[in-house]
Amino acid sequence: MKSSFYKLGVGFLILLSYSLHAETPKPPNVILILADDLGYGDLGCYGQKLIQTPHLDQLAKSGIRFTQAYAGSPVCAASRAVLMTGYHTGHAPVRDNIPHYESYLEEEDFTLAELFQQAGYQCGGVGKWSLGDPGTVGRPANQGFSSWLGYLNQDHAHYYFPEYLDDNEGRLSLTGNTETRHAYSHHLMADRALEFVRQHHDRPFFFYTAFTLPHFSAPEEDPARLAIPSTEPYSENNWTPAEKKYAAMVTLLDQDVGRLMTLCDNLGIRDNTLFIFTSDNGPWGAAPKKFQSAGPLRGAKRDLYEGGIRVPFIASWPGVIPAGKVSDEVFAFWDVMPTLTELLGRKNTEDLDGISMLNVLKGEKPQTQREYLYWDYGHCRPRYQQAVRLRNWKGIRIGQENKIQLYNLKTDLAEEHDVSADHPKVVKEIAEIMKTAATPSDRYPIGEIYRGKPIWSPSQNTP
Repeated sequence: MKSSFYKLGVGFLILLSYSLHAETPKPPNVILILADDLGYGDLGCYGQKLIQTPHLDQLAKSGIRFTQAYAGSPVCAASRAVLMTGYHTGHAPVRDNIPHYESYLEEEDFTLAELFQQAGYQCGGVGKWSLGDPGTVGRPANQGFSSWLGYLNQDHAHYYFPEYLDDNEGRLSLTGNTETRHAYSHHLMADRALEFVRQHHDRPFFFYTAFTLPHFSAPEEDPARLAIPSTEPYSENNWTPAEKKYAAMVTLLDQDVGRLMTLCDNLGIRDNTLFIFTSDNGPWGAAPKKFQSAGPLRGAKRDLYEGGIRVPFIASWPGVIPAGKVSDEVFAFWDVMPTLTELLGRKNTEDLDGISMLNVLKGEKPQTQREYLYWDYGHCRPRYQQAVRLRNWKGIRIGQENKIQLYNLKTDLAEEHDVSADHPKVVKEIAEIMKTAATPSDRYPIGEIYRGKPIWSPSQNTP
Protein backbone atom coordinates (compact mmCIF):
# COMPACT_ATOMS: atom_id res chain seq x y z
CA MET A 1 0.00 0.00 0.00
CA LYS A 2 1.00 3.58 0.22
CA SER A 3 4.45 4.19 1.66
CA SER A 4 5.14 6.13 4.83
CA PHE A 5 7.03 8.59 2.61
CA TYR A 6 3.78 9.38 0.80
CA LYS A 7 1.98 9.93 4.10
CA LEU A 8 4.62 12.32 5.36
CA GLY A 9 4.91 13.98 1.95
CA VAL A 10 1.25 14.88 1.72
CA GLY A 11 1.22 16.61 5.07
CA PHE A 12 4.55 18.35 4.52
CA LEU A 13 3.64 19.76 1.11
CA ILE A 14 0.26 20.97 2.32
CA LEU A 15 1.70 22.68 5.38
CA LEU A 16 4.54 24.15 3.29
CA SER A 17 2.02 25.49 0.79
CA TYR A 18 0.04 27.19 3.54
CA SER A 19 3.17 28.72 5.09
CA LEU A 20 4.44 30.11 1.77
CA HIS A 21 1.14 31.64 0.78
CA ALA A 22 -0.17 33.77 3.60
CA GLU A 23 -2.96 35.01 1.36
CA THR A 24 -4.29 31.50 0.69
CA PRO A 25 -8.04 31.40 1.41
CA LYS A 26 -9.22 29.31 4.31
CA PRO A 27 -9.29 25.67 3.19
CA PRO A 28 -12.80 24.29 2.72
CA ASN A 29 -14.61 22.05 5.15
CA VAL A 30 -15.66 18.70 3.70
CA ILE A 31 -18.78 16.77 4.72
CA LEU A 32 -18.84 13.35 3.06
CA ILE A 33 -22.24 11.65 3.46
CA LEU A 34 -22.56 7.95 2.66
CA ALA A 35 -25.97 6.28 2.66
CA ASP A 36 -26.32 2.53 3.16
CA ASP A 37 -27.96 0.54 0.33
CA LEU A 38 -29.62 3.60 -1.22
CA GLY A 39 -30.42 2.87 -4.85
CA TYR A 40 -29.69 4.92 -7.95
CA GLY A 41 -33.41 5.61 -8.34
CA ASP A 42 -34.34 6.38 -4.73
CA LEU A 43 -34.03 10.19 -4.90
CA GLY A 44 -36.36 12.62 -6.59
CA CYS A 45 -33.50 14.17 -8.53
CA TYR A 46 -32.75 10.71 -9.97
CA GLY A 47 -36.34 10.05 -11.01
CA GLN A 48 -38.06 8.80 -7.83
CA LYS A 49 -41.76 9.68 -7.85
CA LEU A 50 -43.11 8.26 -4.58
CA ILE A 51 -40.51 8.99 -1.90
CA GLN A 52 -40.00 12.58 -0.76
CA THR A 53 -36.37 13.80 -0.82
CA PRO A 54 -36.61 17.61 -1.06
CA HIS A 55 -33.33 18.41 0.71
CA LEU A 56 -31.18 16.12 -1.40
CA ASP A 57 -32.97 17.38 -4.50
CA GLN A 58 -32.07 20.91 -3.40
CA LEU A 59 -28.46 19.84 -2.76
CA ALA A 60 -28.33 18.61 -6.35
CA LYS A 61 -29.78 21.91 -7.62
CA SER A 62 -27.12 23.82 -5.71
CA GLY A 63 -24.27 21.79 -7.23
CA ILE A 64 -23.48 18.92 -9.57
CA ARG A 65 -25.30 15.61 -9.97
CA PHE A 66 -23.48 12.72 -11.60
CA THR A 67 -25.34 10.19 -13.73
CA GLN A 68 -22.39 7.80 -14.13
CA ALA A 69 -20.97 7.50 -10.62
CA TYR A 70 -19.85 4.16 -9.28
CA ALA A 71 -19.44 2.67 -5.83
CA GLY A 72 -16.29 0.78 -4.95
CA SER A 73 -18.07 -2.56 -4.68
CA PRO A 74 -21.56 -4.06 -4.69
CA VAL A 75 -21.21 -4.68 -0.91
CA CYS A 76 -20.50 -2.31 1.94
CA ALA A 77 -17.18 -3.22 3.58
CA ALA A 78 -15.22 -3.33 0.34
CA SER A 79 -16.93 -0.21 -1.01
CA ARG A 80 -16.04 1.75 2.12
CA ALA A 81 -12.43 0.60 1.92
CA VAL A 82 -12.23 1.82 -1.68
CA LEU A 83 -13.70 5.18 -0.67
CA MET A 84 -11.30 5.56 2.23
CA THR A 85 -8.09 4.53 0.41
CA GLY A 86 -8.38 5.33 -3.31
CA TYR A 87 -7.78 1.75 -4.48
CA HIS A 88 -10.29 -0.34 -6.43
CA THR A 89 -11.16 -3.84 -5.23
CA GLY A 90 -8.28 -5.37 -7.16
CA HIS A 91 -5.87 -3.61 -4.79
CA ALA A 92 -7.89 -2.42 -1.79
CA PRO A 93 -7.06 -3.80 1.67
CA VAL A 94 -10.71 -4.89 2.12
CA ARG A 95 -12.23 -6.55 -0.94
CA ASP A 96 -15.35 -8.33 0.22
CA ASN A 97 -17.83 -8.72 3.07
CA ILE A 98 -16.68 -12.30 3.59
CA PRO A 99 -14.46 -12.65 5.48
CA HIS A 100 -14.61 -9.03 6.56
CA TYR A 101 -14.02 -10.16 10.12
CA GLU A 102 -10.34 -10.73 9.37
CA SER A 103 -9.81 -8.10 6.71
CA TYR A 104 -9.64 -4.73 8.32
CA LEU A 105 -7.46 -1.76 7.50
CA GLU A 106 -3.84 -2.25 8.49
CA GLU A 107 -1.36 0.17 10.02
CA GLU A 108 0.17 1.05 6.65
CA ASP A 109 -3.15 1.89 4.99
CA PHE A 110 -3.66 5.60 4.39
CA THR A 111 -7.20 6.97 4.72
CA LEU A 112 -9.05 10.14 3.82
CA ALA A 113 -9.14 11.06 7.51
CA GLU A 114 -5.35 10.78 7.75
CA LEU A 115 -5.02 12.98 4.67
CA PHE A 116 -7.12 15.70 6.29
CA GLN A 117 -5.60 15.19 9.72
CA GLN A 118 -2.13 15.87 8.32
CA ALA A 119 -3.48 19.07 6.75
CA GLY A 120 -4.51 20.36 10.18
CA TYR A 121 -8.20 19.44 9.93
CA GLN A 122 -10.39 18.18 12.74
CA CYS A 123 -11.71 14.79 11.60
CA GLY A 124 -14.85 13.14 12.90
CA GLY A 125 -17.40 10.60 11.84
CA VAL A 126 -20.61 8.79 12.66
CA GLY A 127 -22.32 5.68 11.39
CA LYS A 128 -21.15 2.37 10.00
CA TRP A 129 -17.38 1.91 9.75
CA SER A 130 -16.91 -1.79 8.77
CA LEU A 131 -13.11 -1.48 8.50
CA GLY A 132 -11.92 -2.33 12.02
CA ASP A 133 -13.45 -3.54 15.27
CA PRO A 134 -12.56 -2.19 18.73
CA GLY A 135 -8.98 -3.07 19.57
CA THR A 136 -7.86 -3.56 15.97
CA VAL A 137 -5.56 -1.18 14.10
CA GLY A 138 -8.37 -0.62 11.59
CA ARG A 139 -10.59 1.23 14.07
CA PRO A 140 -11.31 4.92 13.27
CA ALA A 141 -9.22 6.28 16.16
CA ASN A 142 -6.17 4.66 14.54
CA GLN A 143 -7.06 5.81 11.02
CA GLY A 144 -7.16 9.59 11.44
CA PHE A 145 -10.44 10.22 13.27
CA SER A 146 -10.46 12.11 16.57
CA SER A 147 -14.19 11.49 17.05
CA TRP A 148 -16.51 8.59 16.15
CA LEU A 149 -19.99 7.43 17.17
CA GLY A 150 -21.68 4.47 15.59
CA TYR A 151 -20.99 0.89 14.65
CA LEU A 152 -17.46 -0.37 14.10
CA ASN A 153 -18.62 -3.87 13.18
CA GLN A 154 -20.98 -3.94 10.21
CA ASP A 155 -23.07 -6.84 11.56
CA HIS A 156 -23.74 -4.75 14.67
CA ALA A 157 -24.97 -2.03 12.30
CA HIS A 158 -27.97 -4.17 11.36
CA TYR A 159 -29.60 -3.17 14.64
CA TYR A 160 -31.40 0.18 14.78
CA PHE A 161 -32.20 -0.15 18.49
CA PRO A 162 -28.90 -1.55 19.79
CA GLU A 163 -27.83 -1.88 23.41
CA TYR A 164 -24.76 0.25 22.75
CA LEU A 165 -22.93 2.28 20.13
CA ASP A 166 -19.17 2.51 19.75
CA ASP A 167 -18.27 5.96 21.07
CA ASN A 168 -14.66 6.93 20.32
CA GLU A 169 -12.60 4.30 22.17
CA GLY A 170 -15.47 3.32 24.47
CA ARG A 171 -19.18 2.60 24.35
CA LEU A 172 -22.33 4.65 24.67
CA SER A 173 -24.63 2.41 26.71
CA LEU A 174 -28.23 2.14 25.46
CA THR A 175 -29.47 -0.51 27.87
CA GLY A 176 -32.98 0.94 27.73
CA ASN A 177 -33.32 -0.68 24.31
CA THR A 178 -33.34 -4.15 25.89
CA GLU A 179 -36.99 -3.79 26.92
CA THR A 180 -38.40 -0.97 24.83
CA ARG A 181 -37.49 1.01 21.74
CA HIS A 182 -35.76 3.64 23.78
CA ALA A 183 -33.08 5.19 21.55
CA TYR A 184 -33.01 5.07 17.74
CA SER A 185 -29.39 4.89 16.62
CA HIS A 186 -29.80 7.12 13.58
CA HIS A 187 -31.16 9.99 15.69
CA LEU A 188 -28.16 9.76 18.03
CA MET A 189 -25.69 9.74 15.17
CA ALA A 190 -27.39 12.62 13.35
CA ASP A 191 -27.32 14.70 16.54
CA ARG A 192 -23.63 13.91 17.03
CA ALA A 193 -22.88 15.05 13.49
CA LEU A 194 -24.57 18.38 14.15
CA GLU A 195 -22.73 18.71 17.45
CA PHE A 196 -19.37 18.13 15.75
CA VAL A 197 -20.04 20.82 13.14
CA ARG A 198 -21.10 23.31 15.83
CA GLN A 199 -17.96 22.64 17.86
CA HIS A 200 -15.49 22.82 14.97
CA HIS A 201 -16.98 25.30 12.52
CA ASP A 202 -14.33 27.92 13.29
CA ARG A 203 -11.50 25.80 11.85
CA PRO A 204 -11.26 23.41 8.89
CA PHE A 205 -12.95 20.07 9.45
CA PHE A 206 -13.59 16.81 7.63
CA PHE A 207 -16.68 14.90 8.68
CA TYR A 208 -17.61 11.44 7.41
CA THR A 209 -21.34 10.87 7.84
CA ALA A 210 -21.80 7.14 7.18
CA PHE A 211 -25.48 6.85 8.06
CA THR A 212 -27.01 3.35 8.16
CA LEU A 213 -30.28 4.38 6.50
CA PRO A 214 -31.98 2.91 4.51
CA HIS A 215 -30.29 -0.48 5.11
CA PHE A 216 -33.18 -2.93 5.06
CA SER A 217 -31.72 -6.43 5.06
CA ALA A 218 -33.75 -8.07 7.82
CA PRO A 219 -37.03 -9.97 7.85
CA GLU A 220 -40.20 -8.29 9.03
CA GLU A 221 -40.26 -10.37 12.24
CA ASP A 222 -36.96 -8.91 13.44
CA PRO A 223 -38.02 -5.50 14.83
CA ALA A 224 -34.54 -4.64 16.10
CA ARG A 225 -33.32 -4.53 12.53
CA LEU A 226 -36.20 -3.55 10.26
CA ALA A 227 -37.08 -0.53 12.34
CA ILE A 228 -37.95 3.13 12.23
CA PRO A 229 -39.79 5.04 15.00
CA SER A 230 -42.39 6.48 12.64
CA THR A 231 -43.55 5.80 9.12
CA GLU A 232 -44.59 9.43 8.61
CA PRO A 233 -45.27 10.98 6.17
CA TYR A 234 -46.42 7.69 4.65
CA SER A 235 -48.45 6.23 7.53
CA GLU A 236 -51.82 6.82 5.85
CA ASN A 237 -50.75 5.55 2.43
CA ASN A 238 -52.31 2.37 1.15
CA TRP A 239 -48.91 0.66 1.14
CA THR A 240 -47.51 -2.43 2.81
CA PRO A 241 -45.69 -1.97 6.16
CA ALA A 242 -42.38 -2.66 4.46
CA GLU A 243 -43.05 -0.03 1.79
CA LYS A 244 -43.94 2.58 4.42
CA LYS A 245 -40.83 1.80 6.45
CA TYR A 246 -38.47 1.95 3.50
CA ALA A 247 -39.87 5.24 2.21
CA ALA A 248 -39.77 6.71 5.74
CA MET A 249 -36.12 5.67 6.09
CA VAL A 250 -35.15 7.44 2.87
CA THR A 251 -37.09 10.57 3.83
CA LEU A 252 -35.55 10.62 7.32
CA LEU A 253 -32.11 10.38 5.74
CA ASP A 254 -33.05 13.31 3.51
CA GLN A 255 -34.29 15.37 6.47
CA ASP A 256 -31.04 14.96 8.39
CA VAL A 257 -28.96 15.92 5.37
CA GLY A 258 -31.18 19.00 5.31
CA ARG A 259 -30.41 19.68 8.98
CA LEU A 260 -26.69 19.61 8.22
CA MET A 261 -27.15 22.00 5.30
CA THR A 262 -29.25 24.39 7.39
CA LEU A 263 -26.73 24.34 10.23
CA CYS A 264 -23.91 25.25 7.87
CA ASP A 265 -26.05 28.09 6.52
CA ASN A 266 -26.79 29.36 10.04
CA LEU A 267 -23.12 29.18 11.05
CA GLY A 268 -22.09 31.11 7.95
CA ILE A 269 -19.85 28.33 6.61
CA ARG A 270 -21.95 26.93 3.77
CA ASP A 271 -19.99 28.82 1.09
CA ASN A 272 -16.78 27.26 2.38
CA THR A 273 -18.09 23.72 2.79
CA LEU A 274 -17.95 20.98 0.18
CA PHE A 275 -20.87 18.54 0.56
CA ILE A 276 -20.56 15.14 -1.10
CA PHE A 277 -23.47 12.71 -0.96
CA THR A 278 -23.50 9.14 -2.28
CA SER A 279 -24.36 5.52 -1.41
CA ASP A 280 -22.13 2.53 -0.66
CA ASN A 281 -23.74 0.24 -3.26
CA GLY A 282 -27.02 -0.46 -4.98
CA PRO A 283 -30.31 -1.25 -3.22
CA TRP A 284 -31.00 -4.46 -1.33
CA GLY A 285 -32.45 -6.99 -3.74
CA ALA A 286 -35.52 -7.59 -1.58
CA ALA A 287 -36.32 -3.91 -1.09
CA PRO A 288 -39.92 -2.99 -1.96
CA LYS A 289 -40.42 -3.21 -5.73
CA LYS A 290 -42.88 -0.31 -5.70
CA PHE A 291 -40.10 2.28 -5.66
CA GLN A 292 -37.90 0.80 -8.42
CA SER A 293 -34.87 1.68 -6.32
CA ALA A 294 -32.37 0.75 -9.02
CA GLY A 295 -34.14 3.00 -11.51
CA PRO A 296 -33.57 1.83 -15.09
CA LEU A 297 -30.62 -0.36 -14.11
CA ARG A 298 -30.30 -4.14 -13.99
CA GLY A 299 -29.43 -5.84 -10.71
CA ALA A 300 -29.05 -4.78 -7.09
CA LYS A 301 -26.69 -5.07 -4.15
CA ARG A 302 -24.22 -7.99 -4.59
CA ASP A 303 -24.43 -7.69 -8.40
CA LEU A 304 -21.78 -6.25 -10.69
CA TYR A 305 -24.49 -5.22 -13.11
CA GLU A 306 -25.12 -1.47 -13.05
CA GLY A 307 -27.85 -1.71 -10.41
CA GLY A 308 -25.37 -3.04 -7.89
CA ILE A 309 -22.62 -0.47 -8.41
CA ARG A 310 -23.99 2.68 -10.09
CA VAL A 311 -25.08 5.06 -7.33
CA PRO A 312 -26.35 8.60 -6.77
CA PHE A 313 -23.50 11.07 -6.37
CA ILE A 314 -24.02 14.75 -5.61
CA ALA A 315 -21.46 17.45 -4.81
CA SER A 316 -22.20 21.01 -3.75
CA TRP A 317 -19.85 23.90 -2.93
CA PRO A 318 -21.41 27.31 -3.59
CA GLY A 319 -19.26 29.59 -5.70
CA VAL A 320 -16.91 26.79 -6.76
CA ILE A 321 -19.15 24.01 -8.12
CA PRO A 322 -21.62 25.37 -10.71
CA ALA A 323 -25.22 25.15 -9.55
CA GLY A 324 -27.72 22.96 -11.35
CA LYS A 325 -25.16 21.01 -13.36
CA VAL A 326 -25.73 17.40 -14.44
CA SER A 327 -22.59 15.53 -15.48
CA ASP A 328 -22.23 12.28 -17.40
CA GLU A 329 -18.52 12.06 -16.61
CA VAL A 330 -17.60 8.73 -15.06
CA PHE A 331 -16.78 9.14 -11.34
CA ALA A 332 -15.74 6.17 -9.17
CA PHE A 333 -15.20 5.88 -5.41
CA TRP A 334 -11.47 5.41 -5.95
CA ASP A 335 -11.41 8.90 -7.49
CA VAL A 336 -12.39 10.54 -4.19
CA MET A 337 -8.96 10.23 -2.57
CA PRO A 338 -7.02 11.80 -5.47
CA THR A 339 -9.71 14.46 -5.89
CA LEU A 340 -9.54 15.56 -2.26
CA THR A 341 -5.75 15.25 -2.28
CA GLU A 342 -5.60 17.80 -5.08
CA LEU A 343 -8.13 19.95 -3.24
CA LEU A 344 -5.60 20.16 -0.40
CA GLY A 345 -2.74 21.17 -2.69
CA ARG A 346 -1.12 17.92 -3.82
CA LYS A 347 -1.40 16.91 -7.48
CA ASN A 348 0.70 13.74 -7.55
CA THR A 349 -1.23 10.75 -6.28
CA GLU A 350 1.49 8.18 -7.02
CA ASP A 351 0.08 4.66 -7.30
CA LEU A 352 -3.60 5.26 -6.57
CA ASP A 353 -6.13 3.63 -8.88
CA GLY A 354 -8.27 6.75 -9.14
CA ILE A 355 -7.84 10.07 -10.90
CA SER A 356 -8.55 13.57 -9.63
CA MET A 357 -11.98 14.82 -10.61
CA LEU A 358 -11.54 18.29 -9.09
CA ASN A 359 -11.79 19.96 -12.51
CA VAL A 360 -15.01 18.05 -13.19
CA LEU A 361 -16.50 19.22 -9.89
CA LYS A 362 -15.77 22.76 -11.06
CA GLY A 363 -17.67 22.16 -14.29
CA GLU A 364 -14.64 21.49 -16.49
CA LYS A 365 -13.23 18.45 -18.29
CA PRO A 366 -11.10 15.93 -16.38
CA GLN A 367 -7.36 16.51 -16.56
CA THR A 368 -6.64 12.81 -17.00
CA GLN A 369 -8.40 10.18 -19.05
CA ARG A 370 -8.70 6.84 -17.28
CA GLU A 371 -7.98 3.55 -19.02
CA TYR A 372 -10.77 1.49 -17.44
CA LEU A 373 -12.81 0.81 -14.29
CA TYR A 374 -12.48 -2.52 -12.48
CA TRP A 375 -14.50 -4.38 -9.83
CA ASP A 376 -14.49 -7.86 -8.40
CA TYR A 377 -16.65 -9.57 -5.80
CA GLY A 378 -17.35 -12.97 -4.28
CA HIS A 379 -13.75 -14.02 -3.69
CA CYS A 380 -14.73 -16.57 -1.06
CA ARG A 381 -17.83 -17.87 -2.79
CA PRO A 382 -18.25 -20.42 -5.56
CA ARG A 383 -18.96 -17.73 -8.18
CA TYR A 384 -16.24 -15.10 -8.30
CA GLN A 385 -17.40 -12.08 -10.30
CA GLN A 386 -15.38 -9.52 -12.24
CA ALA A 387 -16.49 -6.46 -14.16
CA VAL A 388 -14.67 -3.95 -16.35
CA ARG A 389 -15.94 -0.75 -17.87
CA LEU A 390 -13.90 0.17 -20.94
CA ARG A 391 -15.15 3.36 -22.55
CA ASN A 392 -18.86 2.63 -23.09
CA TRP A 393 -18.35 -1.12 -22.99
CA LYS A 394 -19.15 -3.13 -19.86
CA GLY A 395 -17.76 -6.63 -19.49
CA ILE A 396 -18.97 -8.99 -16.75
CA ARG A 397 -17.87 -12.50 -15.91
CA ILE A 398 -19.81 -14.41 -13.25
CA GLY A 399 -17.79 -17.50 -12.34
CA GLN A 400 -14.32 -18.08 -13.73
CA GLU A 401 -15.56 -20.97 -15.84
CA ASN A 402 -18.06 -18.77 -17.68
CA LYS A 403 -17.63 -16.49 -20.66
CA ILE A 404 -17.55 -12.72 -20.48
CA GLN A 405 -20.83 -10.95 -21.12
CA LEU A 406 -20.52 -7.67 -23.01
CA TYR A 407 -22.91 -4.71 -23.01
CA ASN A 408 -22.85 -1.31 -24.70
CA LEU A 409 -23.93 1.06 -21.93
CA LYS A 410 -24.47 3.90 -24.38
CA THR A 411 -27.27 2.04 -26.13
CA ASP A 412 -28.20 -0.58 -23.52
CA LEU A 413 -28.17 0.95 -20.04
CA ALA A 414 -30.29 -1.91 -18.67
CA GLU A 415 -27.69 -4.48 -19.83
CA GLU A 416 -30.30 -6.58 -21.62
CA HIS A 417 -28.39 -7.48 -24.79
CA ASP A 418 -25.15 -9.45 -24.56
CA VAL A 419 -23.16 -8.47 -27.68
CA SER A 420 -19.99 -10.39 -26.87
CA ALA A 421 -20.29 -12.56 -29.99
CA ASP A 422 -20.29 -9.46 -32.18
CA HIS A 423 -17.20 -7.82 -30.63
CA PRO A 424 -14.52 -10.47 -29.95
CA LYS A 425 -11.68 -7.93 -29.92
CA VAL A 426 -13.34 -5.91 -27.15
CA VAL A 427 -13.99 -9.08 -25.17
CA LYS A 428 -10.33 -10.06 -25.53
CA GLU A 429 -9.21 -6.63 -24.34
CA ILE A 430 -11.49 -6.84 -21.28
CA ALA A 431 -10.30 -10.38 -20.55
CA GLU A 432 -6.69 -9.15 -20.42
CA ILE A 433 -7.68 -6.40 -17.99
CA MET A 434 -9.42 -8.94 -15.77
CA LYS A 435 -6.19 -10.98 -15.67
CA THR A 436 -3.99 -8.10 -14.58
CA ALA A 437 -6.15 -5.56 -12.68
CA ALA A 438 -6.17 -7.45 -9.38
CA THR A 439 -3.17 -8.18 -7.16
CA PRO A 440 -3.70 -11.57 -5.44
CA SER A 441 -4.39 -11.40 -1.70
CA ASP A 442 -3.97 -14.20 0.82
CA ARG A 443 -6.95 -12.81 2.68
CA TYR A 444 -9.19 -13.42 -0.35
CA PRO A 445 -8.54 -16.95 -1.69
CA ILE A 446 -10.68 -16.95 -4.81
CA GLY A 447 -13.19 -19.76 -4.92
CA GLU A 448 -12.57 -21.00 -1.38
CA ILE A 449 -15.74 -20.65 0.65
CA TYR A 450 -15.06 -18.85 3.91
CA ARG A 451 -15.96 -21.06 6.86
CA GLY A 452 -14.67 -18.96 9.75
CA LYS A 453 -16.80 -17.61 12.55
CA PRO A 454 -17.56 -13.90 13.03
CA ILE A 455 -15.98 -12.20 16.01
CA TRP A 456 -19.20 -10.30 16.72
CA SER A 457 -22.68 -11.68 17.29
CA PRO A 458 -25.93 -10.36 18.83
CA SER A 459 -24.93 -12.01 22.13
CA GLN A 460 -22.17 -9.41 22.36
CA ASN A 461 -24.71 -6.61 22.23
CA THR A 462 -24.57 -6.09 26.00
CA PRO A 463 -21.98 -3.55 27.16
